[in-house]
Amino acid sequence: MPESVDVKLFFNFRSPYCYIASKTLFQIYDDYHATLVWRPLGGWSGRSSPDRAKVKVPLTRQDVRRITQKMGIPMNPPPITTDPTLAGAASLLAEEQGVLRQWIVEVMRAEWALGLDIGEEQVLLDVGEKIGLERSSLQEAFVNPDYLQQLESNWTEAQNLGLIGVPSFQVGEELFWGSDRIEYVLDHLNELRLRRI
Repeated sequence: MPESVDVKLFFNFRSPYCYIASKTLFQIYDDYHATLVWRPLGGWSGRSSPDRAKVKVPLTRQDVRRITQKMGIPMNPPPITTDPTLAGAASLLAEEQGVLRQWIVEVMRAEWALGLDIGEEQVLLDVGEKIGLERSSLQEAFVNPDYLQQLESNWTEAQNLGLIGVPSFQVGEELFWGSDRIEYVLDHLNELRLRRI
């Protein structure tokens, strides 16, 4: 059996392109000998600056609407003020508890399919209840200084690699940026003969 490779994923819950990626990215880890190395981000990390975002939003909304329509998935953007930091911090708890995939899928569904503000604790507590995370543990995760520092460290790591946005993937020396680059991650894993059979 081939030795598994690490596929590092830089991800910000506030990015609509991360929502799009969340619908297809798990095939990387299901269909290939690949290990998810999770690198969540918070705040504006990995996203356009607030000033640039104001300019980009109308175009991005059109782009994302077309992509999600083609995929057949709902798209109801959350409030523009939504802060993803709590979701990113809590994802580290979800990873420790073995429910990271469920956390990603359900948080993204709440935010981008239902249009809820994942900066509100109650929205995330409801997600946690749905996937079996204890309420008190989640509340602690929201303010865990180690988790919050990890979000910052992840963005520093991404910048040192030369990454400029999310979602981004790293496989060895190869970097892939964008939800539309997942197929190229798969191509690379095929070249490495890592498909599960």
